[in-house]
Amino acid sequence: MDYYSILGVNRNATPEEIKKAYRKLAMQHHPDRGGDHNKFAQINSAYDVLSNSDKKNAYDNPQPKGFNFNSSNFQGGNPFADMFNSHFSQRTPRNRDITLAANIELKDVITGKSLIVQYQLSKGQLETVTVDIPKGARHGDTIRYQGLGDDADRRFPRGDLHIKVRIGKTKNWDIDNNNLITKKSINLFDFVLGCVIIIETLDNRSLELKIPKGTKPGTVFNISGYGVPDINTGRIGNLYVGIEAIVPKINDAVLLNKIEQLKNEINKAQ
Repeated sequence: MDYYSILGVNRNATPEEIKKAYRKLAMQHHPDRGGDHNKFAQINSAYDVLSNSDKKNAYDNPQPKGFNFNSSNFQGGNPFADMFNSHFSQRTPRNRDITLAANIELKDVITGKSLIVQYQLSKGQLETVTVDIPKGARHGDTIRYQGLGDDADRRFPRGDLHIKVRIGKTKNWDIDNNNLITKKSINLFDFVLGCVIIIETLDNRSLELKIPKGTKPGTVFNISGYGVPDINTGRIGNLYVGIEAIVPKINDAVLLNKIEQLKNEINKAQ
């Protein structure tokens, strides 16, 4: 990954030029402004290295990469192969990764979430960073933020920060792949006469759902485009609304008698 190309500066750029380029790109590609999360993470990683003189020097002067000793042409193998491979084939070392857990709500899966996280590095200092949980993240997902891990050995690049996503339960709401599922209860008579109900979505939108007369209890309505975005494609799933019946509690004898008469008339008409 070419950090200079990511920020659009040359290798002789001054710290001020690097900072200016970073601020411009960070504003342009911030996820809260509709930018791409991965691109934004790359910009942050590039600035983290190029704005630090020690990291920049290590990046500009990388350790020479080793070579693999191929002993496949020798019968019985080569007794020196393991020694060569272990010594020369190692990747350029870097500091350790750090893994944290982040608790978010189901609505954050729809809108995305910016979190301020704080963690301790090996030498004892506290690190405070802002991370963006992208739209469509799922429970159990691990999101990598390059270059935000430990920096115990300043000769080598920082490790990465890994955030494990945990999504809390939301009453009356469930998720199935990219679809949201909820239930609404209406009066038994509304099934007969029909009605319009209002659904308050997790991202604070109000939807009108028309319940046609004669709808049966347990009917599930599909509202397209109000589900959860796919973290890779951005495609949004559907909202499924199951309609349940509320049986009214009627103790008034006169009213119960009227309902009984109405029931008899309905039965005769069928």
